[in-house]
Amino acid sequence: MIPSILPTYNRAPMAFTHGDGAWLTAQDGARYLDFGAGIAVNALGHAHPALVAALTEQASKLWHVSNLYQVPQQQRLADLLVDHTFADTVFFTNSGTESCELAVKMARKYWSGRDTPRTQIVAFEGSFHGRSSAGIAAAGSEKMTKGFGPLLPGFTHLRWGDHDALHATLDDSVAAVLVEPVQGEGGIRPMPDHCLRGLRDLCDRHGILLILDEVQCGMGRTGKLFAHEWPGITPDIMMVAKGIGGGFPLGAVLATEDAAAAMIAGSHGSTYGGNPLACAVGTKVMEVMTAPDFLPEVNRKAARLRQGLESLVADHPDIFDHVRGTGLMLGLKCRIPAADFVQAGYAQHLLTVPAADNVVRLLPPLTLTDDDMDAGLERLDAAAASRVA
Repeated sequence: MIPSILPTYNRAPMAFTHGDGAWLTAQDGARYLDFGAGIAVNALGHAHPALVAALTEQASKLWHVSNLYQVPQQQRLADLLVDHTFADTVFFTNSGTESCELAVKMARKYWSGRDTPRTQIVAFEGSFHGRSSAGIAAAGSEKMTKGFGPLLPGFTHLRWGDHDALHATLDDSVAAVLVEPVQGEGGIRPMPDHCLRGLRDLCDRHGILLILDEVQCGMGRTGKLFAHEWPGITPDIMMVAKGIGGGFPLGAVLATEDAAAAMIAGSHGSTYGGNPLACAVGTKVMEVMTAPDFLPEVNRKAARLRQGLESLVADHPDIFDHVRGTGLMLGLKCRIPAADFVQAGYAQHLLTVPAADNVVRLLPPLTLTDDDMDAGLERLDAAAASRVA
């Protein structure tokens, strides 16, 4: 008999009642160190006082009115995002999947009224852009698409790092290139800075829009507010979600005025997107992350954690191959099945996240303390030792 919750998740046998910072408390009272942060969602940790206050204050006033009316909380958050990014305009969604849907629509709409309409979108092997029809068509992997055909047409998939194929593919049928600056589900694979700069130049040369998916790697995760700031480029369209809500469902599409010009009244919409609750929390997340000392502290922590992980790999060469990633978006490439190591972590009351390419993702809250970090490294070490005992 099918359970009351559709069985699409392979859930771990634990449930949590509350959290505090980088820690979660299970139903049996056991405390777990959270190095997954809800898959990079709880960027400011659990029960951050500023987020609790922002949500509570807004909840006592107004929850929802729909986008039939002005929403002042949206305006405040949109202004913050425009002030701190490349963007001229913002559309609020409830998730990264919804952000992908709009990004694809926006890119195709941009070309629809032109003399040479373009519809093709170039994406990359190993990518993850959500589980909607557009998202799985953009990713293209058999794991994502099998049984869900016919797929949304208009996507070309290139091997990660295949520069020759990229040059050969970009022609006057291509509307946009869609890429994650750091692949998350694909195994914590950063695109090198020089490649991102080259991709931006190539898109400019061919008049093609560049869409960046910063759903997982954005919002401070790499030590900049957004990962594309490291190579010093800007996209035309960017997908955001996860960390922007600090745990409250919120996403956004950011765009330049030119890229968004065709999205006129009635061309897209959302009933819940940008509701007062979500935007009140998102505004507070932005205020915390754009404070002068926040991102420098993320980078300090990232360097310290990276050093500890390098030592861990050196101490357990039979378990780990290398460390990869950037900022507090790090991965341990394993020599044993990554899923087995995640399970070993559970036994040490440590939460991590598996990814493709036999990688264990480490995505701790950006607010973790040095003591949290030391506890995490100790538990990673104990989990590795348990696999060779």
